[in-house]
Amino acid sequence: MPAKTERASKAKVTSSSEWWRGAVIYQVYPRSFQDTNGDGIGDLKGITERLPYIASLGLDAIWLSPFFTSPMADMGYDVSDYCDVDPMFGTLADFDAMMKAAHGLGLKVIIDQVISHTSDRHPWFVESRASRDNPKADWYVWANAKPDGTAPNNWLSIFGGPGWEWDGVRKQYYMHNFLASQPDLNFHNPQVQQAVLEACRFWLERGVDGFRLDTVNYYFHDKELRDNPAHIPDSADAGLDAPDVNPYGMQEHLHDKTQPENIGFLKKLRALLDEYDDRTTVGEVGDGTRSLKTLAAYTSGNDKLHMCYTFDLLGPSFTPSHIRDCVTAFQSMVKDGWVCWAFSNHDVVRHVSRFAHGPEEMPEVAKLAITILASLRGSICLYQGEELGLPEADLAFEDLRDPYGIRFWPSFKGRDGCRTPMVWEKAKAQAGFTTDKPWLPVPPEQQALAVDVQEKAKASVLNHYRQVLAFRKAHPAMRDGTMSFVEINEDVLAFLREENGEKLLFVFNMRRGPQDVRLPEHMTVKEVLALPDVRSRFEKGVISLEALDGFCARV
Repeated sequence: MPAKTERASKAKVTSSSEWWRGAVIYQVYPRSFQDTNGDGIGDLKGITERLPYIASLGLDAIWLSPFFTSPMADMGYDVSDYCDVDPMFGTLADFDAMMKAAHGLGLKVIIDQVISHTSDRHPWFVESRASRDNPKADWYVWANAKPDGTAPNNWLSIFGGPGWEWDGVRKQYYMHNFLASQPDLNFHNPQVQQAVLEACRFWLERGVDGFRLDTVNYYFHDKELRDNPAHIPDSADAGLDAPDVNPYGMQEHLHDKTQPENIGFLKKLRALLDEYDDRTTVGEVGDGTRSLKTLAAYTSGNDKLHMCYTFDLLGPSFTPSHIRDCVTAFQSMVKDGWVCWAFSNHDVVRHVSRFAHGPEEMPEVAKLAITILASLRGSICLYQGEELGLPEADLAFEDLRDPYGIRFWPSFKGRDGCRTPMVWEKAKAQAGFTTDKPWLPVPPEQQALAVDVQEKAKASVLNHYRQVLAFRKAHPAMRDGTMSFVEINEDVLAFLREENGEKLLFVFNMRRGPQDVRLPEHMTVKEVLALPDVRSRFEKGVISLEALDGFCARV
């Protein structure tokens, strides 16, 4: 792979080699964070400008969604150059300046790596499609048509339709798990593996602290191209491939992803990161009901990924039983791996809109959700704007930019509703995001929740996030302590976090009405702790909880 001429010296931030364990990570979606040049699209200079705000939240790291050179068919997840910045976001010098500023504020920087596929405009694909015998002819997944001209097998695209596209130059089909303009790389080719590892090295040399690995279980496919069997959906199905939205969910994806060869590549990737100090990886695992099993395989043994996240908490359920089931399943299945929990990201409806029963209770749901999330064992990831309690934006069809939303409208409105611009100042045009027309509209209901308004309101969702994250940082048991559930009743979420002699009891009432909870007889409260914004009371062994309320004590 040709190296860029400008390079930054290797940057190191002194810290524990396991800083990521229990870390709080803030996802920045660059297109929508802050625009500094008036083109209506966020940029790297905008991120640098707003880093003090991010640091004020009390975080450990930021994760940047793709900013690489791209035709933007899928908003940057179609990369045409892994080792450069797309001009709409700035330059490599802007990236280096952002890195220096982040590290100066004590923030680690994690960046996306989208290596399961490229853009069809990537030079690798341009060369690969030119003939069947060029040096990169086998860098993508090519296959002959069946005798009747149809695709090689029944594999489907997550973005709708067949997972194969006919190419008139090579007179073959190529595989694509996403858009037809996002051809899948052939990881069975060792040259491909080496090329993407070198792309990762490029950013490690610039000082990045880790990678978020997009679609980490999609790297390999079945070499025999066997058909996928039919899938019978159940209540665990969620996400972009949900069968009620997309026929992709009607298959059991046994052969087009999550292949055993992936383990070997992840070991190579980990070996690369281990050449550098204090680096980390977090993988996105979308594997239906097998996700936790896959997560366990990818994070065990300290020689593959440092941590993964699944879509388990990114669905519509916000109940004690659902959270108990997710955490219990993880703890029983994943013995020595690590998980990263999240309620929102750039691909799902914002969680206050998923969890709240109406607009009036969104602030309380937002506060309870972060308090619960910060209390779970694992690292946690926050998505920009959730600290303001932003609801999902309801956009008109003509405003959509997401190809997935356009494809499945009106049954599914896509991902643009969670990607609208960050709201900084209530009284400014476009909420201070840009001086021009933004790439997505700024909804009035979001502008009313702008940062400058919430900074001044002591009881705001924003200030609650700061207080909860400070509470988490003040109690090491919340960061890396053991976690065990307490049998009280099914209507509350109760668990213990314990480390180095500190044992914390958390009790959360997720109902819309008050309830009293009696402490188990074997348990004694030593000290009730001031968990931010709770209204609960404790007297004579009984915890009295208001609706959407919590309680914490040393026991």
